[in-house]
Amino acid sequence: MNSVKDLLNLLDLKQINDTEFSGISKTVGSPNVFGGQVLAQAINAASRTIHNGRVLHSMHSYFLEPGNLELPITYNVSIVRDGGSFSVRRVTAHQKETTIFILSASFHKKEEGYNHQITIPSGIKQPDELLSWTDMLHKFGEAIPPRTKGFMEIPRPVEFKPVEIANPLNKQDLPPVTNVWFKLKGDVPALTLSEKQQILTYISDYNILAAAMNRHASKAHWGNTQTASLDHSMWYFRDVDFTDWLLYAIESPNTSNARGFAKGNIFSRDGKLIASVAQEGLMRPM
Repeated sequence: MNSVKDLLNLLDLKQINDTEFSGISKTVGSPNVFGGQVLAQAINAASRTIHNGRVLHSMHSYFLEPGNLELPITYNVSIVRDGGSFSVRRVTAHQKETTIFILSASFHKKEEGYNHQITIPSGIKQPDELLSWTDMLHKFGEAIPPRTKGFMEIPRPVEFKPVEIANPLNKQDLPPVTNVWFKLKGDVPALTLSEKQQILTYISDYNILAAAMNRHASKAHWGNTQTASLDHSMWYFRDVDFTDWLLYAIESPNTSNARGFAKGNIFSRDGKLIASVAQEGLMRPM
């Protein structure tokens, strides 16, 4: 995938009936289906059963089995509740007879109320001062570890610019944080709020476990640690402008029992808090 259009085509599921949908997969460099793809496709399925104008405000999910890139994914939506203010949907994703993923999503009618938010981290380098993944490939080439290099070489519709870059040759533990600017590549078409939320959800599964890995960088890296997303939750606060860079500010409060926990906030460049994310992932030394 090279463009926003390619990503939207991936996320736009084929409708089988009122509550059943089917989707295909595209690799991001992993042998299994990318978790962000399943998250976003499930949101696409749930959103298409909402007919009262309500807006997604939160979702909670579990990854149960690795997805097979070669098999279609079927998404079944259960209409749990349509109340006076909130609508709840449950989505179950299957490949053949195997359930690989479950998600609950809540949609809220538009209401006015109190408003506050935390501030964007200060002292963060701006995107113009940083190298993107594409820049790093061109500049450092063969110095990048093969597994990381192969992952970075996969065409994707998103450009990432990490604020902190860990030196794989410098074996020392780092603070359990990571900050990454991201932006959609090319021209961004007019998008509905639901499409924006699906794209944001897709991107939210990138980079998040890096904060947990940083804390153990003296011995742990992507080549000697088995990692996988176990669960993923997300809260959507404000509309998002994909024509400018957004900051994903991530920290990891804990790793234990071969699991790493991380939470992140997504800000617009002018400091609006767009969404918050939390994830626990497998971090199993091999």
